[in-house]
Amino acid sequence: MIDWRRTQTRLIAKGYDIGAADGIAGKRTHTALLACVAQRAMTPLEPLGAAMAVHAPAHGITETAARLANFLGQAAHETGAFRYLREVWGPTDAQKRYEGRRDLGNTQPGDGYRFRGRGIFQLTGRANYRDIGASIGQPLESSPELAERPDIAVLTACRFWQSRGLNALADQGLEDTITRRINGGTNGIAERRSYVARIKALLS
Repeated sequence: MIDWRRTQTRLIAKGYDIGAADGIAGKRTHTALLACVAQRAMTPLEPLGAAMAVHAPAHGITETAARLANFLGQAAHETGAFRYLREVWGPTDAQKRYEGRRDLGNTQPGDGYRFRGRGIFQLTGRANYRDIGASIGQPLESSPELAERPDIAVLTACRFWQSRGLNALADQGLEDTITRRINGGTNGIAERRSYVARIKALLS
């Protein structure tokens, strides 16, 4: 279990304006967590923090420090410290290879670009947009830009996390396995580990 009162006391000591340390993890506490992880100001992160306060508990992510630390650490890496909810497009050689990838469901011309990474876990590919969209009741296949909206960006990540059994992996300490489930490899693993460690220290 997370000792929210202790975590809030630490956030206040670091200068984050969350009000009283009352043990209730609302939107300001979640926003401060994001800001602390990313080492940024709270204000730009308020929409994501509000969404986290709703969706993370609903998906069991805030039940243990290991779950929340891994979730936020992975998200911080995927989004450039929560700056980008849409993949920065070059296109790079890797991005060019999105086109025509049937394993991603990219079967129509332009799918690679249209269904580029969005959200805090960088949802990618027509099939993933369709499947996650159906699970959350949003038309992401027909309107992929919805995945950039902060509330949906968080919800899609929470749903992906839950559907892949990542809560259990976090509780078992299998952090690199979580990276592989999210990234498909070990890209950026050193930074991911660093983010996770930073949050664990705050929540411990």
